[in-house]
This record gives sequence, C-alpha cells and structure tokens, in this order.
Amino acid sequence: MKKIIPVNSKKELTAFIDFPHDLYQDDPNYVPELFIAQRDLLTKHPFHKHNKLQGFLAYEGDKIVGRIAAILNNSHNEYNQVNDGFFGFFDCVNDRETANLLFETAANWLREKGVTEKFIGPVNFSTNEACGLLIKGFDTPPVLMFTYNYPYYASLIENWGFDKQIDLIGWNWQGQAYDDRSVKLLDALQERLKRSNIIIRKVDLKNFKQETINLREVYNKAWDQNTGFVPLNDEEFDYLAKDLKLILDPDFCLIAEQEGKIVGFGIALPDYNEIFKTIKKGRLLPTGIFKLLFNKSRITGIRIYALGVIEGYRKLGIEACLYGTIIKEYKRKGYLKADAGWTLENNVMINKAIEAIKGDPYKTYRIYEKAI
Repeated sequence: MKKIIPVNSKKELTAFIDFPHDLYQDDPNYVPELFIAQRDLLTKHPFHKHNKLQGFLAYEGDKIVGRIAAILNNSHNEYNQVNDGFFGFFDCVNDRETANLLFETAANWLREKGVTEKFIGPVNFSTNEACGLLIKGFDTPPVLMFTYNYPYYASLIENWGFDKQIDLIGWNWQGQAYDDRSVKLLDALQERLKRSNIIIRKVDLKNFKQETINLREVYNKAWDQNTGFVPLNDEEFDYLAKDLKLILDPDFCLIAEQEGKIVGFGIALPDYNEIFKTIKKGRLLPTGIFKLLFNKSRITGIRIYALGVIEGYRKLGIEACLYGTIIKEYKRKGYLKADAGWTLENNVMINKAIEAIKGDPYKTYRIYEKAI
C-alpha cells in the first residue's frame, strides 16, 4: 500500500534529504549533497520569504520510495507574466505508480495555490539553482552544483505526460585538450580592450560586499533573456555570494570593468564534488569536515560556474579574455579537467564559442513541462 505524506517536521525533513543516499548507495557516480546545505536551502534560503515550497514523501509500507517538492515561484511568475508551478528535488524508485502519485500530489498542491498554466521541472527552485534532468552522460559523476539521476527517471516523467521544454548542455575539457587561441591572443585582446578603458581584474575579496552589489546588477542583466530566468533580489544574491565565497579561488573569479563600472564577469570554482563524494550521507561531522579541509589541494577539476557580459559590451572580446584568463590559470595550477555549463541549447553564440575552443558536449539535462 503506497501513501504520500507532506514534509512538515524536522524528522520528515531529514528523511527527505537523506532518501537519495539510500536510493543511490550502489551507484559509483552518486555524489551526496552536504546535509547542512540542503537543510538551509529548504528552510532558510531567502527564496522562502516570497515564494512557497512543500515537500512530499512517498511510502510503501514503512519504507520511503520517493520524494518531490512542489514549488510556487511567485518571483518567476511575476517577472515572466505567467502562472506556472514547478517540481524539484524529485527522486523515486523505478515504479510508475509511485512517480505518478508524487506528480499528482505536487500538481494538486499547486492547483490549490491557484496555478493554472504549466507544471515545470525539475528545478530546485529556479534556473538560478540546480535544475534539469540528466538524460545523457551517466558514465561520470556530476560536477559541483549539477544534478544527477538514474536513466529511468526520464521514462517516469514522460509517462506522466511531460514534454521537453528545453535542454541544457554540459561541456567538458580533459587535460590540455582545448584550443588555447584565446590564451595566445590574451595580451592583444586585453590591449584592445584597454583602448576602450576596459580591464580584466580579479575580484577584491577585501571589498567583497561592494563587489557583490555590483555583480548582482550584471548577473541580472546578462542572463535576463534566458529561458526560465528569474532575477535575484539583494538578499538572494547575498546568500549565493556568501556560499560561493567559502569555496572560490580569486584567481578564477574575474571581473570586466570600464572606468569603475562592472560590465561582465567570469567565475570558475574548484570541483568540490570530488571531496563531497567521499563524505558519507553529506555529514560534515564527525569526520567529513576533515576530508573537506585536508583534501582541497587534491581537487583535479574546475567548473566554469558563470560567465556573462551585459548588452552593449558583447562581441568586443571580453568573453574571450575571460575564457583565456581562466584557461591560463587552469594550466598554471595544473588542473586535469574543466567543466563549463550549463548552457541553453538555443544559446547559439555561446555554444559556438565553446565549440571553437574544443569543448565536448558530454552531458545533457532536460527541463520538462506540462499543462497543469
């Protein structure tokens, strides 16, 4: 006998966060999320001040067999002038009945909240956070801030009537297998930008608060035309910046600036998933914290987390300078692999730029939609 219960207590929340650990215990590519990070995301993130989320657990007898979160993102609906609802944090055993119960429960909750148009997912909470269902590239672990799932998830989602909304592409380079023209041309490109009073510099960690104020404005402008984009408010961006500051390497956090005005930036992060993979059930205590502290120097990969330039400054060579500087540092520091992504499948300009420097489109993630 299957049943669905809402997540309303600390005990249920812990079970909700921990369920994937049991589901993927035999999968060598699974990377557990840090428990404290997931708990705070689901309860303390500024998102919850203006939006609503309800988690649900599916039980068969006394055993958890699935989970889902129904998400009412008012910010998304107001910005895009729609009335959509979302699902996220979806994990399930390979059973259509269980998946159908989860989707129907989440959809009903959204209908009760007044959602009348589309049911979209998986996203946790929007495309600003982890999103998309992995449909290609199951042979390697996910990099930092990417999702992972079993191949059968697509069948469960499509069986309930979801159709593709858009695909997201994950790009990869191994070792020195990239075209380093942007590195070779870096000095010339930077000299050309200087003639327009544009410089590329590293983030100033001593003035990080002011930097984040300026970066938020650029972030919201640089991605505002992307499918599903929702601008981050001050509190949400500060929350994101605070988390990133804990793991960023200033050599990989670059700002394009014209006479004090930030017009673009690029951020690459060490792939901490290489460490998280070894931390059982994402618990930092009692031993996980030591793995995190002492293994940072052993990380072999980076993830290009974000790279964008605001309208009016594109096609000047800023993007090439940001990429070139990141590649130069990647080479200098001796990293063995790099990941850039995700990018929207319809972002032709950026995808061609990544292909030009020999990026391999090694993973694909899909966002689905269905009329609710």
